[in-house]
Amino acid sequence: MKTLKIPSALHDVLGETASPVQIAVIVVFGVGVATVVTELLRPGLPVLPWWRIAIGWALTVDIAAGCVANFTRSTNEFYVKRPLNRWMFIAVHFHVIGVAAAFGVGLAPAIAVWAYTIAGASAVNLLSGRDTQALVAGLLLAVGIGWIPLLPGVPAPVLVVLLLFLLKVLFSFAVDHYRDPACAR
Repeated sequence: MKTLKIPSALHDVLGETASPVQIAVIVVFGVGVATVVTELLRPGLPVLPWWRIAIGWALTVDIAAGCVANFTRSTNEFYVKRPLNRWMFIAVHFHVIGVAAAFGVGLAPAIAVWAYTIAGASAVNLLSGRDTQALVAGLLLAVGIGWIPLLPGVPAPVLVVLLLFLLKVLFSFAVDHYRDPACAR
């Protein structure tokens, strides 16, 4: 598969190389999900200024696209080589709170999901290099999938964003998906 060298400014997003197909899938999924979520929320958002809707849309693009991008070998290897960057990536992910604030919906549930996700991703990241990393991440993901839809008063499109955020940071990003099993502890 042909790969492209990614500009250094985008290494944190796509790693150092990616195929045109990977880039297309990541962009189409991110933009598609964000557009659908925004359009489904739009009837309840007519009083919001356009810039708040644009911020919510852009943050949703980042969340959805990251779900896919973080599963690529290139992104995975970029962060395996830079463990401090992985911690910084986890620490700066307030996106889901920004989405809720921008759209004016579900701020308290977004904060709860953010706290659970960041705590879970931190625990999973501490297990780096261990056989139990994917199992613990899978368990925490399953627990999150089980309780997040039960949060009261959250519109379905926002639930999609909350669940994608959980997937992106806790499982897609925090797990080393291409670890050499021969190096397991």
